[in-house]
Amino acid sequence: MKQNGKIGVFDSGIGGVTVLREIIKVLPEENYIYYSDSKNNPYGDKTDKEIKQLCDKITQQLIEEGCKAIVIACNTASAKAVKYLRKKYPQILFVAIEPAYKMVYDYAYDKPTLVMATKGTIQSEKFNLLLKRYNNQKTMLLPCVGLADRIESGNKAEIKRYLEENLGTYREKVKNVVLGCTHYPLIQKEIEEILGQVRFFNGAPSLAMHLKSILEENNLLYDGEGKIEFRDSQELEEKEKRFFEILKESKNETIKK
Repeated sequence: MKQNGKIGVFDSGIGGVTVLREIIKVLPEENYIYYSDSKNNPYGDKTDKEIKQLCDKITQQLIEEGCKAIVIACNTASAKAVKYLRKKYPQILFVAIEPAYKMVYDYAYDKPTLVMATKGTIQSEKFNLLLKRYNNQKTMLLPCVGLADRIESGNKAEIKRYLEENLGTYREKVKNVVLGCTHYPLIQKEIEEILGQVRFFNGAPSLAMHLKSILEENNLLYDGEGKIEFRDSQELEEKEKRFFEILKESKNETIKK
């Protein structure tokens, strides 16, 4: 028997829409609540304690709204808080995004690789264990301080200037780019304009398949209308508008207070 219940997806902003987009491809009939924490964006420069507290508050709200599973669509939050949340809420299925560095090992091991991520993700124990295990010895780490914030604001000129200043030295020197923040796929084209032709690695598609698998295992799949609700911690209407534009969703749900 297929079950009702919503899937919660949260991020420090609207970047996690790139994850939700992949999830909807494999689970189009599920109902979703997306939570954008604009008030506290970005997470990358916050302490572990602050990130856990923020994620805990969001998780409580999503559980209260009937979520059967929660997707952490923020690499920094996943790295810093998923263990804490799983321990505190054992009744909830948590699926967490992580940088797709293992995919480099699997598909393009011998190529020079650039990992673009927040400072918090690059410094996290979770990522460093991943790097140690799958290091191709041709990997460069780039903590992109402030990039997610610029993508969040949508200022194209600022984004272009940032990429020119921070990626120029890697031009024609890397073949793989790991997009270690869910905001970054939104500017994939702009990144390639600076770096030249590269192969991008993004963890969202594999996360979507994993989510479907664990819902099946727990008999929690649902045949619904595919409703998508949006929340923002600052209740910013412009964020909701941009979110649905990116998602290419025609049915724009009203933010529920």
